[in-house]
Amino acid sequence: MAKNPSRRSFMKKTAVAGAAAVFAPTIIPAKAFGANDRINAAVLGVNGRGQTHIASLMVQDNVQVTTLCDPDMRLLKERQKSFKEKYKADVALEQDLRKVYDNPDIDVVSIAMPNHWHSLATIWACQAGKDVYVEKPGSHNIAEGRKMVEAAYKYDRIVQHGVQLRSSPAVQEAIQLMRDGYIGKVYMARGLVFRMRGDIGDKGFSPIPEGVDYDLWTGPAPKRPFTENLVHYNWHWHWDYGNGDVGNQGIHETDLCQWGLDVGLPTKITSMGGKFLWKDCKETPELLTSIYHYPEEDKIIQFEVRPWLTNNEGGATVGNIFYGDKGYIVIDGYDKYSSFLGKDNTPGKSNSDGGQAASGVDRGLGGTDAHFENFIKAVRTRDSSILNGPVETAHLSSALAHLGNIAYRLDRVLNFDPKSEKFVNDAEADAMLTRNYRKGFEVPDVV
Repeated sequence: MAKNPSRRSFMKKTAVAGAAAVFAPTIIPAKAFGANDRINAAVLGVNGRGQTHIASLMVQDNVQVTTLCDPDMRLLKERQKSFKEKYKADVALEQDLRKVYDNPDIDVVSIAMPNHWHSLATIWACQAGKDVYVEKPGSHNIAEGRKMVEAAYKYDRIVQHGVQLRSSPAVQEAIQLMRDGYIGKVYMARGLVFRMRGDIGDKGFSPIPEGVDYDLWTGPAPKRPFTENLVHYNWHWHWDYGNGDVGNQGIHETDLCQWGLDVGLPTKITSMGGKFLWKDCKETPELLTSIYHYPEEDKIIQFEVRPWLTNNEGGATVGNIFYGDKGYIVIDGYDKYSSFLGKDNTPGKSNSDGGQAASGVDRGLGGTDAHFENFIKAVRTRDSSILNGPVETAHLSSALAHLGNIAYRLDRVLNFDPKSEKFVNDAEADAMLTRNYRKGFEVPDVV
């Protein structure tokens, strides 16, 4: 199986940002677990992806989900009922994640909240002595992603990013082929996100539903009047809370582009796109094409988000294509790859014949259970080096999406310094590396 780039190689590619020390909670020693010790878990955010977190945690050996947390008590009660029916066990409910973090009986948390909460929830968890599985994207902006990395190191926590492609045997096998030179010098990656994204309309403002703590839902982001266009899913298409599809489904593919090319952050970025189909309230582009240039590595990434009816490329609609001087490899979704060699595109190695890489991997799961298994193993051993999706991936793959979005919003080519993680002589672009946080929900400096 292919090994992920080490933490050292990740950190060589990006420098730790400025170190303004501020007050932080006392560091809580990491709890040691034996093979027979039960790990208690809380799942934060239970509308969509959080349901998968519950299921994946509950199939792990000696792991128990003891608490569900969400600002919407209506959802919590529904999930509590279904949890009882499925697992014949009770589960506690909590609306405020801070109370979850205050509970000394909770060992790990999995975060499936909206994007604008991911970094702050992770940092708070690290400060509270919890290990973390956080959904993609790890950050809502570049600056807070770096702070996530710093928090994981300072508080010695296990932080796994939800890029479960890295735990897929098929994808690992494809990456190893590239590392072994199977398609020659790999110079380009193309990420694809061709998804059916329809018209969401505009539902306007409405009273906050009973049982919803909208202040907590908003957290660090600006607090807009309540609308069902945000709660619970369509926040993805609004800049204050989401990052469009490149920062949604696309993070799996931005991460895979970086992993396959063995690169970090680029030095030149350009993007173009827009809304072409729907006159709805989405703010993020329906279609977005971004290009990321790595002149020192002599490599390039092309990334495309495309909505509605579309073709596939090499059989993939959501996936990645890697180009070398001897051929190319197509990674289709989460668990399938194929290769083509030479100028005649002669079919090469693949896992479509049910080979070792495909065995035991359900189509579409992409190793989710295996990704949680990898996380729990790291928690038990206190060994972050074995993580398939370490905290650096939460920062770097998310940052790639953010850079593309910034170039799109500013409508110009941007020059970026990966070491300082700042733009080159561009104060307007630098201002978009972070955000203004609501009082009480500031993302802290932790170094």
